[in-house]
Amino acid sequence: MVLTKGTIKAVSISTKRGTKKSNVPQAELRADFGIIGDSHAGRPLRQVSMLAVESIAKMPTSGTAVSPGDFAENITTEGLDLSKLRLGSRIKLGESAEIEITQMGKKCHGRCEIFRQMGDCIMPREGIFAEVRKSGVIKTGDAIEVIGDRAAILTVSDSCAAGQRKDESGAVVESILVGNGFEVCAREIVPDEHAEIAEMLKRFADETRVDLVLTTGGTGLGPRDVTPEATQAVCERMAPGLSELIRAEGLKKTRNAILSRGTAGVRKNTLIINLPGSAKGAKESLEAIVDVLPHAIEMLRGAGH
Repeated sequence: MVLTKGTIKAVSISTKRGTKKSNVPQAELRADFGIIGDSHAGRPLRQVSMLAVESIAKMPTSGTAVSPGDFAENITTEGLDLSKLRLGSRIKLGESAEIEITQMGKKCHGRCEIFRQMGDCIMPREGIFAEVRKSGVIKTGDAIEVIGDRAAILTVSDSCAAGQRKDESGAVVESILVGNGFEVCAREIVPDEHAEIAEMLKRFADETRVDLVLTTGGTGLGPRDVTPEATQAVCERMAPGLSELIRAEGLKKTRNAILSRGTAGVRKNTLIINLPGSAKGAKESLEAIVDVLPHAIEMLRGAGH
């Protein structure tokens, strides 16, 4: 779901760091590398830099003309409030390129060429920096789209995996996530097998690198209910409060809610939460916690409490 839109006002590159960049009609972004031909490519955290024309307009230039790229930004934006973004925000540039915000502003350790020429530099205060997640070509005039937190849904069910029953709980979970601004980028079904559940959870966290994984099914006391065990096996840290809240809210509707063994935890930067298998149970459980998920994800990215 698109949350915010803007336009690429200019694309700029340079072969030397700390200098003004030259405008180019287009540039190629390479995943986990940066902009081909730019001096910041290949660096961690700060592969691509962005600055808004609205920020440049705040600069006291004392009559000095300033242009996009003068503050060493790779991408000059227009119409997009960069201050509203947060660490981990994903931005689609043009047709296919995607970047992820990894740093907001920066410390200015020395007086760069830009500061010496203008007496000030807006980049350390209002510039943002990102790593490239999806390759693509960008050009002046391309659209910028800020997309929601990325989620994946894993339905754990023998009957759904065998095609004997429709995955109603997965559909309900997807609808709620989309309605709350999440981008659902993967949805899979596996049988109630520990190894298959664990493998899919690891794939979502390690390869797809989503912010959130919601599982449905396999949380009860049945002999084949092993979703909590598979989740605990792949998580590095647990987040019991989420499951406690789900059970507490469920208890208001049925005493059977206390029989759910669902758990929640973190693998790398991915939050994994177990939901019940029924469509009704999954819906009520997700609605009980959906309002705190954006803040939980922001904390995972290193933002303040």
